Amino acid sequence: MDKAALGAKIREARNKLNLTQEVLAEKADIGVMYLGEIERGIKMPSMNVFIRLVEALDISADYILRDELPSGRDYVFDELTQKLASLTPKQRKTASDILDAYIKNL
Repeated sequence: MDKAALGAKIREARNKLNLTQEVLAEKADIGVMYLGEIERGIKMPSMNVFIRLVEALDISADYILRDELPSGRDYVFDELTQKLASLTPKQRKTASDILDAYIKNL
């Protein structure tokens, strides 16, 4: 991923939360100037700073990297399918009911 695309996605995520650069920089424990340089594509954040930014934005890294990396969705679906396959039909129904209730309350 190039610096400009990464910075634009971070800016987009920040704007969706109606955060100023100052607030995000403080939450991520970085300088405002540095955040501005990241958002403008001048600098590429270190992995440590990238993690602090996505945590401060309360988003997953794949949200920022979604166009560059294949989705982990298939892995998650496979893992869930394997877990459900080991259950009895009654247990699968219960798990499905619990998931439905959880999703309804999100």
